[in-house]
Amino acid sequence: MKKIDRYILSKYLTSFFYCLILFTAIVVVVDVSEKTDDFVKSKLPTWRIITDYYFGFIPRIDAMLFPLFVFISVIFFTAKMAARSEVIAILSSGVSFRRFLLPYLVGGIFLSGLLWIGYQYVVPNANKKWGDFEAKYIDPNFGNNNGNTTYKQKLYFRIDSTTYAGIRGYDTISKSGNGFFVQHFSNNKLTYNLRSETFTWDSASKKWKLQDTEERNIDSLSERITRSPVLLKGYNFKPRDLRKDDYLKDQLPTPELDEFIKLERLRGSEMLNTLLVERYNRDSIPVSVIILTIIGAVLASRKIRGGSGFHLATGVFISVVYILFSRFSIVFATKGNFTPFLASWTPNILFGLLALYLYKRAPK
Repeated sequence: MKKIDRYILSKYLTSFFYCLILFTAIVVVVDVSEKTDDFVKSKLPTWRIITDYYFGFIPRIDAMLFPLFVFISVIFFTAKMAARSEVIAILSSGVSFRRFLLPYLVGGIFLSGLLWIGYQYVVPNANKKWGDFEAKYIDPNFGNNNGNTTYKQKLYFRIDSTTYAGIRGYDTISKSGNGFFVQHFSNNKLTYNLRSETFTWDSASKKWKLQDTEERNIDSLSERITRSPVLLKGYNFKPRDLRKDDYLKDQLPTPELDEFIKLERLRGSEMLNTLLVERYNRDSIPVSVIILTIIGAVLASRKIRGGSGFHLATGVFISVVYILFSRFSIVFATKGNFTPFLASWTPNILFGLLALYLYKRAPK
C-alpha cells in the first residue's frame, strides 16, 4: 500500500468514525430529552440505564444508519480533496482512476465486513436488550400492536410433515398454556392423538412439561389409551417459536434465525416472507456500503463550482432514493408476490448499475 493509499484510507475511516460518533451523540441527546420522565419513573441508577438501554439502543441505531454515515463521510472528505485539487494532482501524476478508487474499495470492504458481523450477532442482541427495557420501563404496551399481545389464542401449526399441534391459549411471559394437543397422521389416517389440559416450558430439561395428559395410539384394529399426570415431551418448537410477533425476527442471531426459518417453512407459516426478508437483508445491507462508497467517491471526485455543498446535497438525495427503494421492496415482498430475495437485493442491483454508469461517465 502506497502513501497515497494510506492517506485516502485514513481520511475515509477518520471521517466515517467522526460522522458516526457525532450523529450517535446527537441521537442519544434527543432520545434522552424525550425519555427523561420515563427514566425518572423507572427509579434506575444511571449506570443501569446506560447498560440496560443505551447498550441496546446505540448499536440498533448505528446499524440502521451505517450506510448513510458511510456515504456522507465519503462525499465529505472526497469533495474536500477535489476542492483543493488533490484529485486532479493524483490523476495527473499517472495514477488511473481505477487505481485511485482502490483505497475506497478497501475501506468499503472493511466497513462492510464490520457491519455484516454486527447484523449477524451484535444487533440482534442489542435489539433484545432495547426491547426488554422498552417493554418493562417505558412502554408497557410495547409489542402489543398489530396483534402482538403476550397472550396467544388458537394456535395451530405443523411440527413435521405428518404431525400437527394446536394450543387453545398460551402466555409468552410465563411460558405456559392450556388446551394443548398433538395429532399424527399416516396415509391420511389419524394414528396418534395427545391432549393435555395445561403445559409449561421446563427450562432445566429444555422440554415441555404436560399436565393431565391423555395419549391415544390408534391402529386399524384397536386403540391404546395412556394417561399421565405429568409428562415431559421434547418437540421441535420452543417458547420463542410461539411468540409470533413482529419483533422476534430482529432479536434472533442469524444461526437461530436460520433454524427458525427452517421450522416455519416446514409449518407453512404466513410470516415466512417477513423472516426471509430479514435474513436476506442481513447480507444485502452490508454490501450496500461498498456500492455507496463507490458512488460517493465517483460523484465527489469531480471539482465543480457548487463545491462540497452540492455534493452533500446530491448524496442526501441518493440516500433518500435508496431508502425508498428498500422500503417499497420490503412492502411488496411481505404484502405482495415479490420474492424476499429480490426484495432485499433489488436496491443493491439498481444502485450497483448506477455506480457502474457513474464510473464509466466519470472524467478519467
